[in-house]
Amino acid sequence: VVESTYGDRTHPALSPEDELAPVLARVAARGGIAVVPTFAVGRAQALLLTLARLKAAQRIPDVPVYLDSPMAVDATGLYLRHRAEHRLDEAQCAQMRDAAVLVRDADTSRALVRRRGPMIVLAASGMATGGRVLHHLAAHAGEPRNAIVLTGYQAVGTRGRQLAEGATRLKIHGQYVGVRAEVVMDDEFSVHADASDLVSWVGDLRPRPRLVFCTHGERSSAEALAARLEKELRVDAVAPRLDEVVTIDAGRLDTALPT
Repeated sequence: VVESTYGDRTHPALSPEDELAPVLARVAARGGIAVVPTFAVGRAQALLLTLARLKAAQRIPDVPVYLDSPMAVDATGLYLRHRAEHRLDEAQCAQMRDAAVLVRDADTSRALVRRRGPMIVLAASGMATGGRVLHHLAAHAGEPRNAIVLTGYQAVGTRGRQLAEGATRLKIHGQYVGVRAEVVMDDEFSVHADASDLVSWVGDLRPRPRLVFCTHGERSSAEALAARLEKELRVDAVAPRLDEVVTIDAGRLDTALPT
């Protein structure tokens, strides 16, 4: 079983910093607010470290950064307390810790929504399906000097996906909000491998699998990856349908749909 979120595409050959730096620099130059919907565990911490590096290299101005997500704040604390469980060294942890003001309570979050730019706000959830980021989007999406920076896969049906596809308005807390801010998709922050990475991973398996199931993401991506696996690796690959049942019996693989 292999994931297929980006099974139909190859990521651009850019680093996350190279995509993020010019966006944040131009937003700061026009006095705007960069709202970054952020996955609280892993992505938020990667963004904090990236922002610290960009400031140290003077690739972005030293504007205030806020992490407005209780879960992300707690997760950041876990990174700092358990360095043996991840790849960041002490200096990198210090950079991550000092990169932003950590917003914990609701009153501070409400006050932050009323602040003016330039500033950068990281807030969950990463696909804008809920959480404090909705208050920031409602307050700042309508201002052209601002930006909304998407830093990960945006599933169909989410506000993040609507933004990625050019939505001019969002429904937030029962009301429609106009979107006039710049919207940027930074694919390089995604933790999902692209099609070439996935094909390479399957190709390195020993023994070579007899049948590969391509799952996760949209059906078109799963089908594209299955076709590429069959063409390049000469293995049977399928994109299972919803509620499909697969029976594995005595070395035989048969697929059967429920009646």
